Amino acid sequence: MQDTQDKSAFDSAIRALEFEIANAGTHLTIDAAARQSYAMQIQAMANELRGQVASGRMTWAQAAQQAQEARNAIMEVIRGRSTPVGRAMAERLKREGKTLNELIARKTQQLHGVSADFNRLSATQKNAVYAEIVKSAGTSNPRVTATMRNLSRAGRGLLLVSIAISVYSVANAEDKASAARRELAVTGAGIGGGIAGGAVAGLACGPGAPVCVTVGAFVGGALAAFGVDFFW
Repeated sequence: MQDTQDKSAFDSAIRALEFEIANAGTHLTIDAAARQSYAMQIQAMANELRGQVASGRMTWAQAAQQAQEARNAIMEVIRGRSTPVGRAMAERLKREGKTLNELIARKTQQLHGVSADFNRLSATQKNAVYAEIVKSAGTSNPRVTATMRNLSRAGRGLLLVSIAISVYSVANAEDKASAARRELAVTGAGIGGGIAGGAVAGLACGPGAPVCVTVGAFVGGALAAFGVDFFW
């Protein structure tokens, strides 16, 4: 009797470890892919705008305006593809994109000093400011991108660990077919519950609250997985 209870407790601990690892791995993989897509899209956008200016089909002022609008639009689309945790982290770093006037003021000071007035610059100098806006619009934060690249590798590693645990659980089960179906159901519920839990936490905590959303994701994942496991 004691041996049966010990095995049941061990199996429950293994399953809890498995779906939380799968939950974390899935979040990291999705958010890293979203960040990579963001970096590629804004770079392609900036290159296209520079080509438009070089061919005479657009002025630098028009390119800067489109670059600012396009980058903010791409940012919102990519955040929509991220997990709630990834979106909360992104909003913590940058709540919303900067306006064109903010970018003009910043680039003017960077190029000509803190006391520079954009309206007093020559046409050539203004174009240089606009060109810098287009250039920066195509560049993602290198530290964030490098971090997300590392997290992507970590996420894939966690998913492999989760798969290994599932294989172990199925291999040691008496009814392997039933065990395999259970593994898929519980792990899937844990991942889905994690996404849902993070979304609910995001609504409760507000934007830019990654700690709260992360807790919600793991709690939601645990409750969903345990619920499916209990009723299996």
